[in-house]
Amino acid sequence: MTDGLSTLYQDLVSGSYDCVDRIVLNAYFRMGHDPGGFRVWWRALTGSDQTLENAYLMRMAGRFSRRIRGYAKAHDIPLIGCSAGQRKHDLAEEYLAKTKLTQGLFLVLVGRAQAPVWDVSAKHHIERKKPMPTSTTIRFTFSTPTGAI
Repeated sequence: MTDGLSTLYQDLVSGSYDCVDRIVLNAYFRMGHDPGGFRVWWRALTGSDQTLENAYLMRMAGRFSRRIRGYAKAHDIPLIGCSAGQRKHDLAEEYLAKTKLTQGLFLVLVGRAQAPVWDVSAKHHIERKKPMPTSTTIRFTFSTPTGAI
């Protein structure tokens, strides 16, 4: 039997989960791993290559970060910066034990990891930055009612 979260997001999320008390949402954006895929995604998002430039990409990333932080603050959801190698699963267990929330987003973990970062030069030419820099990773952790899955 499919639960409510899986039913609601079935068109957007693939995979399954079997943890009885929490779900961690990790995203992998396959189109973002090569210049052609990134350009196709950008055109679908904005309608053209007109705004495809580094400054616009950095503004977009900044807005996304501020919105996540604002949402977490407005809803009293802890947002914690994590270092490399830190056991995020253990941290989530610690916070799950403290929260009164029985269902929904209860923790946001922010870290850094190596990831492809695109450099857009004149005439919207896209090239991967070298060496591959670290970029921000965001891990959303949701609690589910025990036994709901």
